[in-house]
Amino acid sequence: MFPETFETERLRFEPRWSERVDVHELYEICSSDPGIEEVTEYVSWSPHETPKETAEFLDRGRSKWDDREAAGYVLRPREGEDGAGEIAGTTGIALKWDRQTAVLGLWLRKRFWGRGYSGERAAALCELAFDRLDLEVVAVSHHPDNEQSERAIGKYVDRFGGRREGRLRNTLVDVDGGVFDEVRYTISRSEWREATDGGTDIL
Repeated sequence: MFPETFETERLRFEPRWSERVDVHELYEICSSDPGIEEVTEYVSWSPHETPKETAEFLDRGRSKWDDREAAGYVLRPREGEDGAGEIAGTTGIALKWDRQTAVLGLWLRKRFWGRGYSGERAAALCELAFDRLDLEVVAVSHHPDNEQSERAIGKYVDRFGGRREGRLRNTLVDVDGGVFDEVRYTISRSEWREATDGGTDIL
């Protein structure tokens, strides 16, 4: 149902499975990569404490893929990019089939911030959701204090004709059980098609 690998102009998407990702390489990134505390400040996970935690993260990705609940990928910059072939982060879409909605997710290592990768992979995932999975809405959200995500998301949501839905109260839960608001955005299939003429970002 989901493409196992695909590419955009600067990025390669590979399945977030233990068979395809070196557990120890990802563990080093998720536990002690420079800037990991900043990376995880506004996401739903904390730096990994053991390789077992990383392995379980990959196993959940495979299980959700097999159950058609989500498609998770590791992102690798393509040849010609600084850090080509390295894991830059992970991304994916969670599927809410009963609502005809795909929910985008992303985290990037700090050294890969500021390159526009967020928008490039969002374009590809929108194309996957609308063109290949025939869904009606793509949704994405961020923690209200996450200004970097706000800028990145706002930029590509505007590009695709979407909108900021607003601030939803007490909808995010962190690993420690804390409850927070989220700022939510959506893009409809018709908005995306009008803005992109059908999508051309997946190579």
